[in-house]
Amino acid sequence: MSKKVTRSKQARAEKKDWFKKRIIPISAVLLAVGITTALFLYRDQVSQLGDYGYLGAFLVSLISSATVILPVPGLVVLFALGASLNPVLVALAGAAGGIFGEVTGFMVGYGGREVVQDSRMYVRVEKWMKRWGAWAIFAFAAVPLPVFDVAGVVAGALGYPLWKFLLIGWVGKSIKYVILVVLGAWGWKAVLRFFG
Repeated sequence: MSKKVTRSKQARAEKKDWFKKRIIPISAVLLAVGITTALFLYRDQVSQLGDYGYLGAFLVSLISSATVILPVPGLVVLFALGASLNPVLVALAGAAGGIFGEVTGFMVGYGGREVVQDSRMYVRVEKWMKRWGAWAIFAFAAVPLPVFDVAGVVAGALGYPLWKFLLIGWVGKSIKYVILVVLGAWGWKAVLRFFG
């Protein structure tokens, strides 16, 4: 009877392991691809969210960051919002939305490492993440280049804690967004004065 119980426990453990290794990763990748596709198709409606002030800054950044690789224009909306609202608060709201949007890239890495791990950029970012960990996430978030998507994928694939990824990424994005939105708002006001 103990052999029967052991086999039953082993069968349940194998089913759970199969579910964890197959269904969850596939679901995460499909969800991220679905979100990215939908946001890309409706990218024009994203810019209209700017009418909601600070909440609009959060939502625009959330949506534009949720697209993995495909561009959705979010920063231009933040420039305009920064010209009419407090640019630092717009930037902080945008950074919060932006980091929550990066969860889609994190999910892709968590669920589909095999899909991206052969990419040269992935391999390079993975080396940096393994060597510097949190500092690499911070640097990728703070740099005004579109490399943070790859960092999110790598963090998910490496099993980096999501809460830590979000916190460190938000700090880096906040610095980047404050600088860009303040400069963008200043430029936006200058252009409006020129035409006004």
